Amino acid sequence: MVFSSLFFLCAFLPVVFLLDRLARSITLKNALLIVASLVFYAYGEPILVLLMLASTAFNWLMGRLVGQSESPVVRKASLVTAVVINLGLLGVFKYAGMFVSTLNGLVGLSLPVPNIPLPLGISFYTFQALSYVIDVYRGDVEYQSNYPRVLLYISFFPQLVAGPIVKYHDIAEEMQNRHASMLDVACGLRRFCCGLAKKVLVANTMAGVADAFFDMDPASVGCAGAWLAAFSYLMQIYFDFSGYSDMAIGLGRVFGFHFKENFDHPYASKSIKEFWRRWHMSLSTWLREYLYFPLGGNRKGRARAIINRVIVFLVCGLWHGANWTFVVWGLLHGLFLLLEDVVPIRKLPKALGAVYTILVVTCTFVIFRADTLGQAAGFLTAMFTGASGGRLAQVLFVEQLTPLFLATFVVAVVLASSLPQRLTMRADAAPAITMASYACAFVLLFLCMVNLSSGTYNPFIYFRF
Repeated sequence: MVFSSLFFLCAFLPVVFLLDRLARSITLKNALLIVASLVFYAYGEPILVLLMLASTAFNWLMGRLVGQSESPVVRKASLVTAVVINLGLLGVFKYAGMFVSTLNGLVGLSLPVPNIPLPLGISFYTFQALSYVIDVYRGDVEYQSNYPRVLLYISFFPQLVAGPIVKYHDIAEEMQNRHASMLDVACGLRRFCCGLAKKVLVANTMAGVADAFFDMDPASVGCAGAWLAAFSYLMQIYFDFSGYSDMAIGLGRVFGFHFKENFDHPYASKSIKEFWRRWHMSLSTWLREYLYFPLGGNRKGRARAIINRVIVFLVCGLWHGANWTFVVWGLLHGLFLLLEDVVPIRKLPKALGAVYTILVVTCTFVIFRADTLGQAAGFLTAMFTGASGGRLAQVLFVEQLTPLFLATFVVAVVLASSLPQRLTMRADAAPAITMASYACAFVLLFLCMVNLSSGTYNPFIYFRF
């Protein structure tokens, strides 16, 4: 992790917050957050922080060339250069090993597989940088002549390493003029505490069970164990990633920034199409606006629209990691989206639509979690063939069903549904309930700190992306 969790909670964050409140000018506030963000990143990546600095400087320069030049040739050349360099860096650092390994397997070569350290958050800050240059080219935003503001936009520590992906025009005004009221601070801290609890109290508990089974040979897992592992990971990845997004959105508000939501109860979806309108919304929006539409979207005929969707979900899978498991995961989601254009899923009863969606999402997340396609196939086989897995699998299954796990799983299912959202909307008008929610948030913070003090460590899943 970039910082140890307790150091971040007890030292880094309070100091940065206090200094931000003391700073009077927006220039001073921005400078403080830039320094804090670079320290935050450099603590875990002391050398690779230079790569991020180089990336921000390069994209700021390309933005200026695109925005200042009156020559269409220069503007387009600058945009193409930005796209090629950004994707080239991402390709070298993230996919070189996968490319060489695949080439060796296909051709029978023995080329050395490069072992290049993956910079934290490179997928996120690369996409943010690209969206800035592209938006300047399109005329959606004006180029920023002030480099520190572009640096702050890309490096802002709450969402630097695991999103959400923020577009420049969403916070451009707030980088020049913002004020965090006491209500903003209170709501932001409450959101942060809830996000931390999602990760520490729920996702980490689910992770222990999922890891116990995924570390086994799939042939020894058994049907019950495979389903338990699949549902545990289903909850782990949602509460891990949505928890980080809640923390980022909450801290953003504490410092005067308003980030868009990244999740909208995706497991309550009635179709895969709806799932992608609710899951990792900043990524799906980015892919739609900067890849699907430029490819032609659905404006060039049905065949071209199908090809475009396949490309989008191929990129979506690759964005998540340099492994064929991610590619297959992405392509399967694209396939189900195409099937839903043919099969009238929307006409199904809501309950059947919900069961279909959660089953598809659960099974595809098994592929996402697996280390290899072979392991994924083994788990899916165990899930749908009723394999017993033997005595060891049965003992392990029973051992995982602790009171803590069962209680946490029930809470996770309830929180993943749309019920909390409906209750929250009703409670907003009740001051007593609102005050109670703040008290509960700080109780959650206390429980998280007690848990973290035990020394257990589970990094956020999306840190590796």
